[in-house]
Parts: sequence; C-alpha cells; structure tokens
Amino acid sequence: MLTNLTSLTEESLRLGLMELASRDRDFACILDIFGHPPFWSRETGFPTILRIILEQQVSLASARAVFNRLCGVIVPLTPENFLTFNDMQLKEIGFSRQKTVYGRALANAITCGQLDLTQLETLDEAVIRTELKRIKGIGDWTVDIYLLMALQRPDVFPKGDLALAIALQKMKGWTVRPTPNELEAIAETWRPWRAVAARILWHYYQNSMGG
Repeated sequence: MLTNLTSLTEESLRLGLMELASRDRDFACILDIFGHPPFWSRETGFPTILRIILEQQVSLASARAVFNRLCGVIVPLTPENFLTFNDMQLKEIGFSRQKTVYGRALANAITCGQLDLTQLETLDEAVIRTELKRIKGIGDWTVDIYLLMALQRPDVFPKGDLALAIALQKMKGWTVRPTPNELEAIAETWRPWRAVAARILWHYYQNSMGG
C-alpha cells in the first residue's frame, strides 16, 4: 500500500511515525517524551531553494534572518527581481560573495528556461536531483532538503546534515558521531520512511539541544 506513496500527508506521516517507533525503541522513546514532530513544510519554488542555499553551513537562525531581510526588500521575491540587485546590495542584506554567485546561478537558470521548477515537481526523484545539481552551488544536501520539505517526498534522507548526525549519536549514546556515509547506511533500515526518521531526529535535536 505504501510503496506508491509519492508525498507525505498528515495521515501518512502518522503511519510512518508508528512504523518507525515499532522498529526502533529509541524512536518510540523520543515520540513518547517529545510528542510527534511538526508537519514541517515549505512552499515549492525559487524562494525556498534560495533560502536552503542560505542555510548551507550556517545556523538556521542566521539564514532565516538574511532571508527575512531579503523578502522585505525584494517584493515579490522572483528570479527576475533578484537579478536586479547588485553585489553590494546583496551583501548589505547578508549574502556572502559565494551565496550571491549561487543565488544568481539559480535565478538565471530559471529565467533563461533551463530550469522549470513547476515541471520538476512531477518528476522522478533521480531526475529532480540531476536537474537541480546542474546549478552551481546546489549539491545533495540542498536537493534533499527541497525534496523533503517542499516536495514532501517520504523516503529522502539528508546524509550530510550535521544536526541529524548529532541527534543520532546522542539518541544511541555513541561516543563517535556517524559520518555521512555511515548515516546513509544506517538510514537504509528506515526505508520507506527515511524522511519521517529525519523529522524525528530533527525534533529530538531541537527539543533536547535547543537546535
């Protein structure tokens, strides 16, 4: 019944949580103590991918502050409007030089027709990954977060996410933090609910460590 699930809903999230809790007593314990994770979601489209780019290798709070300033200045936040801002204007908003390059690459890909985000929503995950990674500055982590949060794909796991590695280490009481490859291998046991497992771990991270 669940092999054809293409996107999470409130109902399927609950099913996934129940299934993972039955497989792993540590997951069950987290859900007992902290309750169910929120049904985190983001709008699809350019602003969300740009926000995820801003979140690369910085705190979510820092990225959120920059994104909120951006949304207050560029209204509406479209690729075309973003491209009208020069380096100095973006720096004043909080963009690093590198993320200015990445943001422009994304905006240019959309405006020139190389990337159609609406069409992308309907495609297979592997195709989405290939298309997005053609854009400078977009790697697996950025694609994973977009698939998980915006497209609500149920079986995506961002193996390069530091918070997930820290949360799993603490949950299991390990002395060494798992590497991205180790995290990916462990997550195989959570199929077809890896995105739900990620939500449990993020929920644990936020509640136990103030993440």
